[in-house]
Amino acid sequence: MKVLKLTIIAVVLTCFSCKQESKIQVDWVSSTNDKLWETETYTGITEAGLPKININLDITKTQQTVDVFGGCFNELGWEALGMITSVEKQQILNDLFDSISGCKFNICRMPIGANDYAVNWYSLNETPEDFTMKNFSIDRDKKRLIPYIKEAQKINPEIEVWASPWCPPSWMKHSKHYACKANPEVNDLPLELSSTEELVSRFIMEPEYLEAYALYFSKFVKAYEKEGIDISAVHVQNEPNSAQNFPSCVWKPQDLGIFIADYLGPKFEAENLDTDIWLGTIERPQIERVNDVLEYKNTKDYVTGVGFQWAGKGAIKEVHAEYPEMQLMQTETECGDGSNDWKAAEHTFDLMKHYFENGANSYMYWNMVLDETGKSQWGWKQNSMISIDSKTRAIVYNPEFYLMKHLSAFIAPGSLKILASGDTDNSIVFFNDQRNEINVITYNKEDSKRTLSLNVNEHIIKADLDPKSFNTLTVSLN
Repeated sequence: MKVLKLTIIAVVLTCFSCKQESKIQVDWVSSTNDKLWETETYTGITEAGLPKININLDITKTQQTVDVFGGCFNELGWEALGMITSVEKQQILNDLFDSISGCKFNICRMPIGANDYAVNWYSLNETPEDFTMKNFSIDRDKKRLIPYIKEAQKINPEIEVWASPWCPPSWMKHSKHYACKANPEVNDLPLELSSTEELVSRFIMEPEYLEAYALYFSKFVKAYEKEGIDISAVHVQNEPNSAQNFPSCVWKPQDLGIFIADYLGPKFEAENLDTDIWLGTIERPQIERVNDVLEYKNTKDYVTGVGFQWAGKGAIKEVHAEYPEMQLMQTETECGDGSNDWKAAEHTFDLMKHYFENGANSYMYWNMVLDETGKSQWGWKQNSMISIDSKTRAIVYNPEFYLMKHLSAFIAPGSLKILASGDTDNSIVFFNDQRNEINVITYNKEDSKRTLSLNVNEHIIKADLDPKSFNTLTVSLN
């Protein structure tokens, strides 16, 4: 991986309104498929006649605060890291979490029990009808997930970890099985218990099961606290509308409201837990499914935010408008088909823009590290930021690693999204009021050069962008 230290260059620009000179500092990093993460020397000199991308910036037109970026700690990611030397593993972890030269990831996800990127399926208590959670245990997590998180903590002690279950203990479901959809190739769920129907709860909606599940969450938070890992938030169910052939659990929206308002919220309150409760991770575009949860009794009093992924992106705009007090998160970037190519990075940039333009406070990648196959336990090849070849042990930093870094390395927690105007279809802009600097992330999607022209406080900043390039310009206003 080629990593270049950014150099700040002072450039004299003309203030057109007052006809006097002032100084602005500009950093610029650019990536194309052939030249990843290149520091560009900003001169303000551009080629004549190039088509322009004109963007006007007003730092008083701020929107949401950004918290900001991370990925997911998964068992298969830790397994992949175990294939390489300790020096190589440390370098990868530094590149993801280091707050100076890395991606600076500061908020990351983890599963509660198995997901489709676990080594195999499990929960934290598979003893049937153990309603007191006597046999609850995180011993399994001490082999992979906890070491993964602790290595990240060594690099960034302030990293936040949030968690979500893909499936409750299997005995809490009507089917007594992790999966909801039968698939003989990957699970042994009987066909007569298989269903892909939505809006019908697979969880047993009886008080003793609901109470036990709230206790399950509470024990999870406390057990991780004893390991030195504070769980900042729990998202109550990964994709509550999706009946999958891997660990999953469909919930009727009103039933999720019952669980949160009548059981989980009061349990956390009674236990004085600081862990936030989120409605996540929503994977459908219908806002009424969000409403049916949040409008049940006092559910909103317990819910800090709403998390979205996949088709849930179709609901975020309406949710932001209807619940402006709610924090919003993109919880799992769409993971592609294992191509790990430039086209995948282009798609992810479009997702980033959509989410931030519609109120998201943070953005999560999915698998940070995988082997070269990218395969889940049920055979779906998916993308990762970094790939490790299981045969040659070769390490490849994929285009999405650099795309994530184009944002996460520069946009500090607490930055403000700016409502820019002009040719903003392929740009996202943020303002850091602590540093008094603007971060402009622009993708030149064309096959030829374009001149980016930024009007910042009546200063004109121009830079020629390479074809098909991601660019981050940091403009210091000091």
